[in-house]
Amino acid sequence: MRPVTRRQAGHHAARSAATRARVMSALERLLDDGEAFSEISVQRILDEADVSRATFYAHFRGKPDVLVQLTDELRESLLTLARHWDPDAEEDGAERFARFFEEVIAIHRAHQGVLTAVREAASYDPAVGDFYTADLEGFDETVLRTLLSEQAAGLTDAGLDAVAVTRIIVRGGAQAIAHHIDVDDGSGDAAMARELARTWWYGAYRRPATR
Repeated sequence: MRPVTRRQAGHHAARSAATRARVMSALERLLDDGEAFSEISVQRILDEADVSRATFYAHFRGKPDVLVQLTDELRESLLTLARHWDPDAEEDGAERFARFFEEVIAIHRAHQGVLTAVREAASYDPAVGDFYTADLEGFDETVLRTLLSEQAAGLTDAGLDAVAVTRIIVRGGAQAIAHHIDVDDGSGDAAMARELARTWWYGAYRRPATR
């Protein structure tokens, strides 16, 4: 048997990546059409992606695995936004937070079907539930690190319970954004971002309010 060349290996990897992308895109299209994740069968995904069952299971463990992998890149893009937010930049924190939340809301709105499916599946599927928990914990860690750093620098109230505040603003913020997107047509996104910003900056970060 001839050894697999680097070019052959690269070609195989590219084909595999393309197949995975096609399957994930198929699931996202079905979700964007308003179908509930629990009602979408593997066969529906196969038909939408135009792949065989054998090909599907060569790349995914099952339908929940497709959802988790589909959401993974989205999570990383949101975490990157959060990690790059600097409360000590020479600019009003509430204004910068408002722009940050406008980006967050835009991403959530663009991927509403997927994020709704993750919240739905997390309630009954352990694999998705573990992923969803890890997702929130990633944001918890990022925000908590920032709050503790602000406390150490004397910029945030030393009496603030950073762990409790982090849970409130991260978990509460996620629920608020999800509900807002469900009930708002997009015209209220800027106002929602502005009020989230003020809640975090003047509430959690304890910055003095300006008029």
